[in-house]
Amino acid sequence: MNALRVIHPYKHEGLWVFDDADADLVKEPFVAGADTVIDRMVATIPDAERGFTLIFSSKPFPGHQAAFEWRREEYEGNWYYSPDLEMEGWLCPALFKYFDAAPPKLYAQFKAKQG
Repeated sequence: MNALRVIHPYKHEGLWVFDDADADLVKEPFVAGADTVIDRMVATIPDAERGFTLIFSSKPFPGHQAAFEWRREEYEGNWYYSPDLEMEGWLCPALFKYFDAAPPKLYAQFKAKQG
């Protein structure tokens, strides 16, 4: 299992979504605060709405820009909170396409998509 995961979210009909053929996900949306976290983190990335790169892991890695702590489970998804951002967001059960269980912490890097 890879330590670093990579997806390329983009805006579709006003929502942040992503596709991942390996995980059998198409236009999987970010909602309930996770979308607001993305808005904040990509504010300086040109044309982020057309796609950006999101690297994430359950372990810290060089270049991560945000850390999120697990808070609670709800509706088969999980709430995470970033003390640095003072923001909370819900991650749907698609999280389990990448992790066997909800990690106690998640680390993320948001950057412009190359190519």
